[in-house]
Amino acid sequence: MSDFISILTHARRLQAAVRELSVSELEQVAEKLAAVIETKKEQEAEKARELEKKQALKDAILKQMQEAGLDLDDLAGSEVGAPSKRTGQKRPVKYKFTDNAGKEHTWTGIGRTPKVFAELKEQGKLENYAV
Repeated sequence: MSDFISILTHARRLQAAVRELSVSELEQVAEKLAAVIETKKEQEAEKARELEKKQALKDAILKQMQEAGLDLDDLAGSEVGAPSKRTGQKRPVKYKFTDNAGKEHTWTGIGRTPKVFAELKEQGKLENYAV
């Protein structure tokens, strides 16, 4: 598709590409291209109208908020009784083990079991290291 666009937008390449077309064929191509251009203009005009509508709605809402004495921070606040989201908080550690080298291993008890704790579990000693 990029070859087509580069030919269409470059005068010499376009002239070379349509060299073998007759005048009537070129006029048909021009009519089709004009129709495509008109359609594109209509689409862009519709998009501009939609953006204008959205902006008008935004302005109206902001005006209502100012009249009511509200700002965006008031809307962003949590509602009374709404459950709070716990995002970015780590789970508490359930197991802690220090090996012979003095390295501390921790595990929340969720997810894949680390090798150290898998070995302790096999030996039946995992609960001895619960926090």
